[in-house]
Amino acid sequence: MKIATQIRRLPPVRTSLQPTNHPYMTGAWTPLHEEVDAVDLEVLEGAIPADLDGVYLRNTENPVHQPLGRYHPFDGDGMVHQIEFRNGAASYRNRFIRTRGFEAEQEAGESLWGGLADGPGTSKRPGFGAHGSLKDTASTDILVHRGEAIATFYQCGEAYRLDPLTLENLGVASWAPLDGVSAHPKVDEATGELMFFNYSKHAPYMHYGVVDASGKRTVYQAIDLPGPRLPHDMAFTANYSILNDLPVFWDQALLERDIHAVRLHKGVPSRFGIVPRHGGEVRWFEAAPTYVLHWLNAYEDGDEIVLDGYFQENPTPRPLEDAPEGHGHLMAYLDEHSFRPKLHRWRFNLATGETVEQRLDDRILEFGMFNQAYAGRPYRYAYSTTAKPGWFLFNGFVKHDLETGVSWTLPLEPGRYASEAPFAPRVGAVDEDDGYLVSFIIDENRGTSECLVVDAKTMQPACRIALPHKISSGTHAVWAGRAALGA
Repeated sequence: MKIATQIRRLPPVRTSLQPTNHPYMTGAWTPLHEEVDAVDLEVLEGAIPADLDGVYLRNTENPVHQPLGRYHPFDGDGMVHQIEFRNGAASYRNRFIRTRGFEAEQEAGESLWGGLADGPGTSKRPGFGAHGSLKDTASTDILVHRGEAIATFYQCGEAYRLDPLTLENLGVASWAPLDGVSAHPKVDEATGELMFFNYSKHAPYMHYGVVDASGKRTVYQAIDLPGPRLPHDMAFTANYSILNDLPVFWDQALLERDIHAVRLHKGVPSRFGIVPRHGGEVRWFEAAPTYVLHWLNAYEDGDEIVLDGYFQENPTPRPLEDAPEGHGHLMAYLDEHSFRPKLHRWRFNLATGETVEQRLDDRILEFGMFNQAYAGRPYRYAYSTTAKPGWFLFNGFVKHDLETGVSWTLPLEPGRYASEAPFAPRVGAVDEDDGYLVSFIIDENRGTSECLVVDAKTMQPACRIALPHKISSGTHAVWAGRAALGA
């Protein structure tokens, strides 16, 4: 007998948002304000694998109040969506992240902070993080450490904790420093350690930190840079962490007038700082100029550090000519087909100081995932997303065998857009790619959302599961197996 999905809706949040035709507040980016719990989710196709056990967490952007100025999708309030798999069944829930900024605007009933695209003086209150005038929405990244979910903000926020099973908001991480935590802290499953970094507009401009398996911050080291920079991600190996100083950052002359305009500084190389995991002298390596949003993995190979990521061929693109009026610049900087990220490998030789670079694929790819049991260690398989031209929307997946160079693709039907798809190991898995990819899909054709589970070996869909409402798009997601949940 088919069991109907049971849905419990929470009291609504206070919103002042007005109707709009903004390209990133409509369609697949339409904000969701409803919070629910849902059990016995309907399976639309296939069967939920019985050996899939854990939670998938997805962070999305959902503006609640009318913007004070020009809206950028990264300004939206963070909302975490969770689907839990257990014994061949699935349940769902979603919650806003109750940051200090979110709560202040709920009390005020209006926006108090301007956004990334706004000029100086827009915000009504001092802001948070590296920029200084933005609201910390905790909407960028999501990870799980010590049985807690941690939501972080790309401009360095306070690192907000949630229960990964109930999504109860648990407040700010005690180890988060005054200068905040950038998006993309990294968890080493082998040691239980969390590595993080932050950046700011005051010297030394960057810090690197380590939180141990008990939740204690054991390292917090200054990383001296020539000036304010805009790193977005980091990587680690068994013994080192890799930070970056890339030539795409704020224009210093405009910054003195409190204008945060990003440009490519020609003639400036990419620099990579390799620091011993538990602190010590930083060794800097130079490479071809680029910007990199996201790294895949890194590992040690003899005297070399190997780093894989997505090299941007055109990190500061011209405005999109066919964009809606007034949004050409915004849409170009969100369009992978404009900034052209390619799967790339850097090798840093610790004995000679030499850097060698290699292109691994010439397709437009980004937002890569892999089996986290291999984080910081040699690995074979990577899973990237493809993007819809002109838009920050994912329309398919590519699996790479990095040993043989073979790849597999799984495109989505037009009008269907994916979320970042982390690798979920099968219970009892014996191979690196023995598991699943999990992703939330926004179906603009039907006005619905669903969860797609893909067999990571074959890159074929295993099942489709209906979600109780249509979600908004966003940035990052994470998988946490049952053991990582402490449950």
